[in-house]
Amino acid sequence: MNVLETERLLIRQFNTEDAGFILKLLNDPSFIKNIGDRNVRTLEDAQAYLHKGPMTSYEKNGFGLSLVILKETGESIGMCGLIKRDTLENVDIGYAFLPRYWAKGYAVESALGMKAYAKDVVGLNKLVGIVDPANKESIRVLEKIGLTYEKMIRLPEDTIDLKLFSMDL
Repeated sequence: MNVLETERLLIRQFNTEDAGFILKLLNDPSFIKNIGDRNVRTLEDAQAYLHKGPMTSYEKNGFGLSLVILKETGESIGMCGLIKRDTLENVDIGYAFLPRYWAKGYAVESALGMKAYAKDVVGLNKLVGIVDPANKESIRVLEKIGLTYEKMIRLPEDTIDLKLFSMDL
């Protein structure tokens, strides 16, 4: 199911056929360094990740992480979406892209679309983003879409403090 479309991107819900892409994305060294190791090592692990994460979130919340596809080529290039974490008061915007698609504006473009979706479709009035303080590129994306630094937090599942950014929608 399509979630939204931007000038260059199609963003749709994940399905189990996306397991190969998820396996590649979640095992990219940059994903492990900046987001964390999800211990997804096989196609079966990737399918389980999709079922337990994004697909369960669609059913429970009506939103979740979604696949980002280049319209021009049909290539899967990353993910972007909304995450409702038990440990955060507000919904979090998240994104991750394969490194060869960095610095081309895709993260900002997809995140701007997702921000509008959060307000206009989901009906949120506040959006947050959490990021490793060392991840300068991700911080720039949050700032470019209008979020501002609020405070440092530590989620129970993390071993480092994270920067929390937020904005009213």
